[in-house]
Amino acid sequence: MTTGFWIILLAILVYGLAHSWLASLDVKERARRRFGSAASRWFRLVYNLVAALTLLPVLLLPVVLIDRPIYTIRLPWLVLTVLLQLMAVAALLIGLAQTGFWSFLGISQALTGSDEQPTRLVVTGLYRWVRHPLYTAGLVFIWLMPVMTWNLLAINLGATIYIVIGAFFEERKLLREYGEAYAAYRQSTPMLIPGIKAIRKLFRKKPK
Repeated sequence: MTTGFWIILLAILVYGLAHSWLASLDVKERARRRFGSAASRWFRLVYNLVAALTLLPVLLLPVVLIDRPIYTIRLPWLVLTVLLQLMAVAALLIGLAQTGFWSFLGISQALTGSDEQPTRLVVTGLYRWVRHPLYTAGLVFIWLMPVMTWNLLAINLGATIYIVIGAFFEERKLLREYGEAYAAYRQSTPMLIPGIKAIRKLFRKKPK
Protein backbone atom coordinates (compact mmCIF):
# COMPACT_ATOMS: atom_id res chain seq x y z
CA MET A 1 0.00 0.00 0.00
CA THR A 2 1.34 3.42 -0.97
CA THR A 3 1.09 6.89 0.56
CA GLY A 4 -0.72 7.97 -2.59
CA PHE A 5 -3.48 5.48 -1.77
CA TRP A 6 -4.44 7.39 1.38
CA ILE A 7 -4.09 10.81 -0.27
CA ILE A 8 -6.39 9.80 -3.12
CA LEU A 9 -8.91 8.15 -0.79
CA LEU A 10 -9.06 11.25 1.42
CA ALA A 11 -9.40 13.54 -1.61
CA ILE A 12 -12.33 11.53 -2.97
CA LEU A 13 -14.10 11.48 0.39
CA VAL A 14 -13.72 15.26 0.76
CA TYR A 15 -14.98 15.70 -2.81
CA GLY A 16 -17.93 13.41 -2.07
CA LEU A 17 -18.93 15.35 1.05
CA ALA A 18 -18.79 18.66 -0.81
CA HIS A 19 -20.64 17.20 -3.79
CA SER A 20 -23.42 15.77 -1.59
CA TRP A 21 -23.79 19.04 0.29
CA LEU A 22 -24.15 21.03 -2.94
CA ALA A 23 -26.82 18.59 -4.13
CA SER A 24 -28.88 18.92 -0.94
CA LEU A 25 -32.35 20.45 -0.93
CA ASP A 26 -31.21 23.03 1.64
CA VAL A 27 -28.63 24.45 -0.77
CA LYS A 28 -31.23 24.52 -3.56
CA GLU A 29 -33.68 26.37 -1.33
CA ARG A 30 -31.02 28.94 -0.41
CA ALA A 31 -30.25 29.40 -4.10
CA ARG A 32 -33.95 29.91 -4.87
CA ARG A 33 -34.31 32.48 -2.10
CA ARG A 34 -31.28 34.38 -3.33
CA PHE A 35 -31.67 34.12 -7.12
CA GLY A 36 -35.38 33.45 -7.54
CA SER A 37 -36.59 31.58 -10.62
CA ALA A 38 -33.09 31.69 -12.14
CA ALA A 39 -31.99 29.14 -9.54
CA SER A 40 -34.48 26.55 -10.81
CA ARG A 41 -33.33 27.19 -14.33
CA TRP A 42 -29.56 27.07 -13.85
CA PHE A 43 -28.91 25.15 -10.62
CA ARG A 44 -28.55 21.66 -12.12
CA LEU A 45 -26.32 22.78 -15.00
CA VAL A 46 -24.05 24.89 -12.77
CA TYR A 47 -23.93 22.08 -10.21
CA ASN A 48 -22.78 19.58 -12.86
CA LEU A 49 -20.15 21.96 -14.22
CA VAL A 50 -18.76 22.63 -10.73
CA ALA A 51 -18.79 18.90 -9.95
CA ALA A 52 -16.91 18.08 -13.17
CA LEU A 53 -14.31 20.83 -12.75
CA THR A 54 -13.60 20.01 -9.10
CA LEU A 55 -13.29 16.31 -9.96
CA LEU A 56 -10.43 16.94 -12.40
CA PRO A 57 -7.75 17.57 -9.71
CA VAL A 58 -8.85 14.40 -7.89
CA LEU A 59 -8.52 12.33 -11.07
CA LEU A 60 -5.10 13.85 -11.69
CA LEU A 61 -3.74 12.50 -8.39
CA PRO A 62 -3.41 8.85 -9.55
CA VAL A 63 -1.34 10.08 -12.49
CA VAL A 64 1.17 12.14 -10.53
CA LEU A 65 1.46 10.03 -7.36
CA ILE A 66 3.68 6.96 -7.09
CA ASP A 67 1.74 3.78 -7.81
CA ARG A 68 2.21 0.00 -7.71
CA PRO A 69 0.26 -2.73 -9.54
CA ILE A 70 -1.92 -5.20 -7.63
CA TYR A 71 -3.20 -7.50 -10.35
CA THR A 72 -3.95 -7.77 -14.07
CA ILE A 73 -6.85 -9.78 -15.50
CA ARG A 74 -5.72 -11.82 -18.47
CA LEU A 75 -7.39 -13.90 -21.17
CA PRO A 76 -9.87 -15.56 -21.19
CA TRP A 77 -11.29 -13.72 -18.15
CA LEU A 78 -10.41 -10.38 -19.71
CA VAL A 79 -13.06 -10.95 -22.38
CA LEU A 80 -15.72 -11.57 -19.73
CA THR A 81 -14.84 -8.49 -17.67
CA VAL A 82 -14.82 -6.24 -20.75
CA LEU A 83 -18.21 -7.60 -21.86
CA LEU A 84 -19.64 -6.94 -18.39
CA GLN A 85 -18.21 -3.42 -18.47
CA LEU A 86 -19.87 -2.81 -21.85
CA MET A 87 -23.15 -4.05 -20.38
CA ALA A 88 -22.69 -1.63 -17.48
CA VAL A 89 -22.17 1.26 -19.91
CA ALA A 90 -25.30 0.20 -21.82
CA ALA A 91 -27.27 0.07 -18.56
CA LEU A 92 -26.00 3.53 -17.65
CA LEU A 93 -27.18 4.96 -20.97
CA ILE A 94 -30.55 3.20 -20.73
CA GLY A 95 -31.06 4.49 -17.19
CA LEU A 96 -30.23 8.04 -18.27
CA ALA A 97 -32.62 7.74 -21.20
CA GLN A 98 -35.39 6.63 -18.85
CA THR A 99 -35.07 9.61 -16.54
CA GLY A 100 -34.07 12.13 -19.22
CA PHE A 101 -30.47 12.56 -20.36
CA TRP A 102 -30.68 16.32 -20.98
CA SER A 103 -32.56 16.84 -17.73
CA PHE A 104 -29.83 14.93 -15.87
CA LEU A 105 -27.21 17.31 -17.31
CA GLY A 106 -29.36 20.35 -16.54
CA ILE A 107 -29.63 21.44 -20.17
CA SER A 108 -33.42 20.94 -20.36
CA GLN A 109 -33.93 23.15 -17.33
CA ALA A 110 -31.65 25.85 -18.74
CA LEU A 111 -33.53 25.87 -22.06
CA THR A 112 -37.08 25.68 -20.70
CA GLY A 113 -36.65 27.53 -17.42
CA SER A 114 -38.61 24.81 -15.60
CA ASP A 115 -37.74 23.15 -12.32
CA GLU A 116 -35.64 19.99 -12.44
CA GLN A 117 -38.09 17.81 -10.51
CA PRO A 118 -39.54 15.04 -12.72
CA THR A 119 -43.31 14.96 -13.16
CA ARG A 120 -43.50 11.28 -12.23
CA LEU A 121 -41.56 8.66 -10.33
CA VAL A 122 -39.82 6.24 -12.71
CA VAL A 123 -40.21 2.64 -11.49
CA THR A 124 -40.11 0.75 -14.80
CA GLY A 125 -37.28 -0.63 -16.94
CA LEU A 126 -34.01 -0.81 -15.03
CA TYR A 127 -35.73 0.86 -12.09
CA ARG A 128 -37.82 -2.28 -11.59
CA TRP A 129 -34.71 -4.13 -10.45
CA VAL A 130 -32.89 -1.54 -8.32
CA ARG A 131 -33.71 1.96 -7.13
CA HIS A 132 -30.38 3.38 -8.33
CA PRO A 133 -29.39 1.55 -11.54
CA LEU A 134 -26.98 4.31 -12.56
CA TYR A 135 -25.00 3.77 -9.37
CA THR A 136 -25.10 0.00 -9.79
CA ALA A 137 -23.81 0.26 -13.36
CA GLY A 138 -21.04 2.61 -12.26
CA LEU A 139 -19.92 0.25 -9.50
CA VAL A 140 -19.86 -2.73 -11.85
CA PHE A 141 -17.75 -0.77 -14.34
CA ILE A 142 -15.09 0.48 -11.93
CA TRP A 143 -14.65 -2.82 -10.07
CA LEU A 144 -14.20 -4.79 -13.29
CA MET A 145 -11.23 -2.76 -14.49
CA PRO A 146 -8.79 -5.33 -15.95
CA VAL A 147 -5.77 -3.63 -14.37
CA MET A 148 -5.81 -2.78 -10.66
CA THR A 149 -3.24 -0.60 -8.90
CA TRP A 150 -3.14 0.89 -5.42
CA ASN A 151 -4.11 4.32 -6.74
CA LEU A 152 -7.00 2.89 -8.72
CA LEU A 153 -8.10 0.86 -5.71
CA ALA A 154 -8.25 4.08 -3.69
CA ILE A 155 -10.45 5.66 -6.36
CA ASN A 156 -12.74 2.64 -6.42
CA LEU A 157 -13.07 2.45 -2.63
CA GLY A 158 -13.68 6.19 -2.33
CA ALA A 159 -16.21 6.14 -5.16
CA THR A 160 -18.03 3.17 -3.61
CA ILE A 161 -18.27 4.83 -0.20
CA TYR A 162 -19.43 8.06 -1.83
CA ILE A 163 -22.05 6.27 -3.96
CA VAL A 164 -23.51 4.32 -1.03
CA ILE A 165 -23.65 7.37 1.26
CA GLY A 166 -24.88 9.57 -1.59
CA ALA A 167 -27.67 7.09 -2.33
CA PHE A 168 -28.95 7.39 1.25
CA PHE A 169 -28.95 11.21 1.02
CA GLU A 170 -30.68 11.05 -2.36
CA GLU A 171 -33.37 8.79 -0.91
CA ARG A 172 -34.19 11.43 1.68
CA LYS A 173 -34.74 13.95 -1.12
CA LEU A 174 -36.86 11.53 -3.11
CA LEU A 175 -39.03 10.79 -0.07
CA ARG A 176 -39.65 14.52 0.36
CA GLU A 177 -40.46 14.92 -3.33
CA TYR A 178 -42.63 11.83 -3.90
CA GLY A 179 -43.83 10.89 -0.41
CA GLU A 180 -45.86 7.68 -0.12
CA ALA A 181 -45.17 6.66 -3.72
CA TYR A 182 -41.43 6.49 -3.11
CA ALA A 183 -41.86 4.89 0.32
CA ALA A 184 -43.81 2.03 -1.29
CA TYR A 185 -41.26 1.75 -4.10
CA ARG A 186 -38.43 1.57 -1.56
CA GLN A 187 -40.15 -1.26 0.28
CA SER A 188 -40.47 -3.40 -2.86
CA THR A 189 -37.21 -2.67 -4.72
CA PRO A 190 -33.57 -3.10 -3.58
CA MET A 191 -31.29 -0.06 -3.49
CA LEU A 192 -28.23 -1.22 -5.47
CA ILE A 193 -28.05 -5.01 -5.69
CA PRO A 194 -30.91 -6.88 -7.40
CA GLY A 195 -32.46 -9.39 -5.02
CA ILE A 196 -34.48 -12.53 -5.65
CA LYS A 197 -37.70 -10.51 -5.88
CA ALA A 198 -36.17 -8.21 -8.47
CA ILE A 199 -34.94 -11.15 -10.54
CA ARG A 200 -38.39 -12.75 -10.40
CA LYS A 201 -39.81 -9.57 -11.92
CA LEU A 202 -37.81 -10.35 -15.06
CA PHE A 203 -39.72 -13.56 -15.62
CA ARG A 204 -43.09 -12.52 -14.23
CA LYS A 205 -45.79 -12.61 -16.87
CA LYS A 206 -47.61 -9.36 -17.40
CA PRO A 207 -51.41 -9.59 -17.09
CA LYS A 208 -53.22 -9.51 -20.42
